[in-house]
Amino acid sequence: MKTPKKPATSKMITRFDIELKNLLIEDIKTFKEKNRFLNNNAQVIGPQQLSAA
Repeated sequence: MKTPKKPATSKMITRFDIELKNLLIEDIKTFKEKNRFLNNNAQVIGPQQLSAA
C-alpha cells in the first residue's frame, strides 16, 4: 500500500531547491543591475577597429 505523503526529507530538499533557485535569481538580477552601465558603455563605444597601415 502506498502512502500519499512525502517523507520529511523530500519536502526539505524540495524547499531547499526552491530557496536556492530564488537566491540565485536575485543574485543574477543584482549582478545585471550593477553591470548594466558597463554593458551599455561597451555597446556605445563598439568594437575597436585597428588598421594595419
